[in-house]
Amino acid sequence: MKEITNVAVITFHAFWGKKSQNLDRIAGLIESCAKRGADFILLPEMSLTGYDDQPQVPFQNKMQVKMAEPIPGPATNRLAKITHHYGVYAFVGMPERDLDSGQVYNSMAVLGPQGLIGTYRKMHLPGLEPNWAARGQNPLMIETPWGPVGCAICYDTWAFPELMRYYAAQGCRLYINITATAKIRGKHLANTNIEAGVIRDRIFIASANLGGKDLYNDFWGGSSVVGPGQEILEAHYYIGGKYTDKQANQSQVNLTTIDLSLASRDIYQPNPLLHGQTDFRPDVYLKLYQQLANQSLKKARDQYANN
Repeated sequence: MKEITNVAVITFHAFWGKKSQNLDRIAGLIESCAKRGADFILLPEMSLTGYDDQPQVPFQNKMQVKMAEPIPGPATNRLAKITHHYGVYAFVGMPERDLDSGQVYNSMAVLGPQGLIGTYRKMHLPGLEPNWAARGQNPLMIETPWGPVGCAICYDTWAFPELMRYYAAQGCRLYINITATAKIRGKHLANTNIEAGVIRDRIFIASANLGGKDLYNDFWGGSSVVGPGQEILEAHYYIGGKYTDKQANQSQVNLTTIDLSLASRDIYQPNPLLHGQTDFRPDVYLKLYQQLANQSLKKARDQYANN
């Protein structure tokens, strides 16, 4: 398994509602990063179309719904040719239409040396996203020469550590996070949770954010690669910085080299003082979460019955 890899995280200003123009730019950025030696290339959440919702617009007329396309589809077919030609991995945010159900998802198209690999559908939807997007149900790990890599989108990372922990426990040393984090979310949400994830799960987090003004939201930018360094239980910024750094919102490609052997994931390894068991205790958590699931289901049934 390879240890050393080059990761490009791109702060991208998507032009709202201009899918064709954005696709041209995304294709050019993937090609440029590949020529510069990147192995993994991240474009932000909803970079294909822009992010902002118009709450007053009916569902069928929403920009995201009108511009959603299947995966595979025209956009991913074009990008897959580029990643196949250059032998690289790319992660691109876009609205996806499921042709069977007709539902639209906030999705990440995952492409690689073999072309289209898969799709991750955002599981947790903040703010106005439920106006147009359905919730995804499944994690996505891809196999690479550097081992398994886990995929997530924005709110999945900021508020729900279960997904990152699942990937780390499965052997992931690199966690892909594409995001559309705007200034209305405050100054501490993104970087605090990135640093906490690195310290907690001992893995690398590559994060690409939108930058600049969308339709009405102003996005932080600040795409970065953060991971374990030489200092124990500290998060090191290999490239990029805080979302709040000066000029973090400018369109930019941040390309760095990382050593994945530093991702120890200690808590998932056998502890000799515990007779080979791990500090991580999924058997206990399963009981706790099953209790929560049962309570949540009962509340939903009671509320439905009362209505």
